[in-house]
Amino acid sequence: MTYPREEVMAAAERLKQAFVEAEQRNTWSWIADELYHEDATYYCPYGGCMPVFARNRDEIRATHYGRDMDVGSGWTGWSFPITHISVDGDQIVTRWVNRGPGQRPDGSYYETEGVSFITYGGNGKFSSQYDLFDIGHQMKLCDELKEAGLLDPTLEAEWVKPMKRRIIDSQEQGISPAEKV
Repeated sequence: MTYPREEVMAAAERLKQAFVEAEQRNTWSWIADELYHEDATYYCPYGGCMPVFARNRDEIRATHYGRDMDVGSGWTGWSFPITHISVDGDQIVTRWVNRGPGQRPDGSYYETEGVSFITYGGNGKFSSQYDLFDIGHQMKLCDELKEAGLLDPTLEAEWVKPMKRRIIDSQEQGISPAEKV
């Protein structure tokens, strides 16, 4: 079913505003209930090293908006602003950034970009979302934040180091010890 462009755009704008509100609340999981259908799906491949596929709102709340975004896991000081929205029928494309705490000496933000492909499913809610961002650049950004004294130790221990290990392990599959440099 095709929905009016204004309705689809309004849902995308509510998502953008929900991100701002989530940063202020320091919690994200409520967004799943507000903006996703009960049977909605969410997928993020994390560079192939830790694919997340949530098959319903509860799983979206537990993974994407819970474990992966809630600030209790060390994301304090981070924001995830949506910078661009494009709507084509029921399809929404958002461009956003993972923005770390603080700013570089030159005034620029510590950030990496990502994109979401979202399907609007009516009643102000989404039926699916597919997120892509460069996990390698995200790890380099975390290294830069650590060097600047801005990387939360909890985030480093519970997300950065395990993710780096997953990336290395996934890249080394099929390579013999003699081939490893």
